[in-house]
Amino acid sequence: MPAGAGQRAQYLEALGIEQWKLRRPAAGTAAPPPEQAAARPADALAGDWDTLAAEVRGCVQCGLHTTRTQTVFGVGNRDADLLVVGEAPGADEDRLGEPFVGRAGVLLNAMLRALRRPRETVFIANVLKCRPPGNRDPSPEEVRCCLPFLHRQIALLRPRLMLAVGRIAAQNLLATDTPIGKLRGSVHRFGSAGTPLIVTYHPAYLLRSPGEKRKAWSDLCFVRRELERPAARVG
Repeated sequence: MPAGAGQRAQYLEALGIEQWKLRRPAAGTAAPPPEQAAARPADALAGDWDTLAAEVRGCVQCGLHTTRTQTVFGVGNRDADLLVVGEAPGADEDRLGEPFVGRAGVLLNAMLRALRRPRETVFIANVLKCRPPGNRDPSPEEVRCCLPFLHRQIALLRPRLMLAVGRIAAQNLLATDTPIGKLRGSVHRFGSAGTPLIVTYHPAYLLRSPGEKRKAWSDLCFVRRELERPAARVG
């Protein structure tokens, strides 16, 4: 078995579906290179990112600023074509200042590698930048205060696709109470730019409910097909 195929098998095994195989690309084809953020110089974009990150660090718009250890702005490639959005930081994220760490982060990393989008090539953020105490669900007021930060991140990033992981993230991003099972399998649109958005299960849920990993794998295949479509970047 070629080395690359062996690595893919390991990723699928981490998802609990090791008997499934990724389709091979047609001979002579390769994954499309990351698209470049045009329009403004890189140093100007970096300044915008830094300004936004500083605003997040100093935010006191809701009561979560009184209980957080630190804000969790997001990490990754600021020219990524894929934006992964979760619900809110947990205890580990609040301590380390980075989204999706711990066991859920390990599984998310395996899922991204199966997409041929390693963690460092995508951007990962949350709807909330501060941890709700006890990892409770975000309140509507907290989402209202924090969602504009995500909108601004999307405006800077201009991703081709958003992947909402988990029910809370998906329902808040799409302003719906539709169950996650009915949100999966469709391309939704987010924000004024109409950024394409796909929904899947949260890695923490998959760890608790391994029988749902097959559905998550189907979602990843859907994401990959959408990313491989020839399309202009949003924005």
